[in-house]
Amino acid sequence: MLKKTVIAFTFCVLLLLGNYAVQSAKGRTRSPGRSTPNAQHPTLNAQPETGTLQKMIVENGSVTMNLDLNGLNGSDSLVARPAEIHFAVGANSFFPILVFNDLLRGLEPGSMTLIPVEAAVSASRTDSSLGESAAGTSVSQATRLPLQLSASLKQLVIERLPSSQGADLSVRDSNTGFTFFNIQGLQYEYDANAQSLAITNGRLIVSKQFANALGRPSDAGAAVGRISVGAVMQPTEITQVANGQPTSAIMPPIQQALSPGAPTLVPGPDVIVGDIENVEQQGNNATQVGLAIGTDSCNNGDQPIDWFQLPSTDHPLVPQNLYRMSGGTTNDERFEQIGQSWMKHTFEALEDTVCGTCDTSGCQTGTHLCPGCSDPYVSFLNGEQDQIGSRAWVNPFTGSFPSNANDHSGHNHDGVSHRILTNMTDLIPAQNPGATYYGEAAYITPHEYTWCQTHPDQCNMFNNFSYKKFMVSGGPTNFVFNQAGNTVRMQPAIQAWADTGATVTEVEPDPGNDGKFFVGYKVTNGGGFHYEYVIFNMNLDRAIQSFSVSLFSVNLANVGFHAPPQHPGWPHDGTQGDAGFSSTPWDVTEDIGSITWSTETFATNQNANAIRWGTLYNFRFDSDFPPTPSKATIGFFKTGSPVTVEVAGPAFSDITPSPTPTPPITPTPTPTPTATATVTPTPSGTATPRATPRPRPTPHQRP
Repeated sequence: MLKKTVIAFTFCVLLLLGNYAVQSAKGRTRSPGRSTPNAQHPTLNAQPETGTLQKMIVENGSVTMNLDLNGLNGSDSLVARPAEIHFAVGANSFFPILVFNDLLRGLEPGSMTLIPVEAAVSASRTDSSLGESAAGTSVSQATRLPLQLSASLKQLVIERLPSSQGADLSVRDSNTGFTFFNIQGLQYEYDANAQSLAITNGRLIVSKQFANALGRPSDAGAAVGRISVGAVMQPTEITQVANGQPTSAIMPPIQQALSPGAPTLVPGPDVIVGDIENVEQQGNNATQVGLAIGTDSCNNGDQPIDWFQLPSTDHPLVPQNLYRMSGGTTNDERFEQIGQSWMKHTFEALEDTVCGTCDTSGCQTGTHLCPGCSDPYVSFLNGEQDQIGSRAWVNPFTGSFPSNANDHSGHNHDGVSHRILTNMTDLIPAQNPGATYYGEAAYITPHEYTWCQTHPDQCNMFNNFSYKKFMVSGGPTNFVFNQAGNTVRMQPAIQAWADTGATVTEVEPDPGNDGKFFVGYKVTNGGGFHYEYVIFNMNLDRAIQSFSVSLFSVNLANVGFHAPPQHPGWPHDGTQGDAGFSSTPWDVTEDIGSITWSTETFATNQNANAIRWGTLYNFRFDSDFPPTPSKATIGFFKTGSPVTVEVAGPAFSDITPSPTPTPPITPTPTPTPTATATVTPTPSGTATPRATPRPRPTPHQRP
């Protein structure tokens, strides 16, 4: 008998498998003994079920858009001018659905790549205003589309939206993140015999972003056409479930080669963030929000990575950060960290294929992430408070932490506890005009460190961070993060500022014994000169206590300091006295030869507001004098002698300061560190990602 299910979706993922339902619908197969979802994600169905759960992605498919060109172009004509646009769906597009006992039960976050086909835009044969028949060329017809849509026609995707956004899907530009249409009113029909998914009756609704770009803000929300999708699906994971619990799972091979091809794996274990899926708000209080980032890890190496869940201490940890770029005439004057989370403890590697290949031969699955394989943690799981332990417990260089690093006894959670803690004022669009935002995550693992000790030529410890650009809408208490670019793999988010012309220098003060940090600066001229400095501590355990810039007989104004908010103290949080880390701003002192910012010393206060791993602090001032080559001195919190780095600073001269912008400062090729430090300036503004450069693979990017 043909089994079909037709569902009109507002898609919150309903009634899957009792306790397992919530867990699977959020993108993971939970292992026995895991905690029950917290009060914000209650169990949806108390009756456990038995059967077969399939996670499926698109093997191939086609999409048709029917647009009213008069409506789309703002014409007052009462006569519709139809146009039809045809696309093929990119092979193996990661647009996952969940099918239980041959019934469609839910969608997961993902997207379909749209590829225009030959003669992609056809018009009604009776529409003489277009000047072409239905067999006319796609170029001619596409020129009748609004310029913004026509320019993006070859890089569109259909993307699954969070349920809070009022639409199931959207059509956006995969390169810029620009949203053209939201899609509403859909019907989904799954044919189990053909393993096919049909999506019909979708109304194309002009997004607010597109309406503003067209110069017609009032058109936001207008329906300008319909869309339909036909896709052949293929399973990537088949799980047998008994009484709501998984009993076995297999990973069927993908039927077609993944494009653009499988990556060449590097020697050794190498866990990276293969994809930043999304940033999602998961709670708030009176002044702050709690956010979480969805991540897909990839094993970029040819050795399995240990993935043993607690109480074992041999698994990766996932810290998450949020940054904002803003200020100046081009909104890139400053780059600030505005939020940080505790660290997610990973469990059970699922051996997915986001990286483009997955080789489980000779690899113990589940307890190891196999070579080339990926493991998804959607934002719900990375924000699951009982699975997030304090950063204070871990040494970020060695990846070591105690077995009690995730003890949540003795305290209760609210909507922001342990998540990416962010002040609402840093997100409200009206208070941050033109700002862009960057979600960043990393996988910190002790396995890479121990491998480096025995295989120093196969050390992959310094490429664990990746980031993605977002735009923020909504507010004042609830915010939506819209993707505005692709994941930038194996680079910390400070690279986004470097790409705007900032100079960023990588510093390794004690090679082989501790991690790295970055010093960045940018000087902008808006009548006077604004000097902006940042320090990003990537994985330096000793932390940073002071920052000093050399000056010469100049007066400074608007001296400032910025740091992300610290989490409050909690029982068993790893800080001294469970008091949490201090948020006290750094002291600043000036004399004729320098300006220095500093916090308390380790001997005075072990919880002082030092620049600890995975955080970025800002230092700034204004001056009437233009930049000249200068030195910055960085002092450490726990141990080690200070180091110096080349920067730019103001200096008095007999020449009247020029009101026009000066050329960018290029640091000297050879910095002057202390004897033990390795300082690598990057005059072009590009942070060096590795201690020992060598050719890097290009892993398959998720659509």
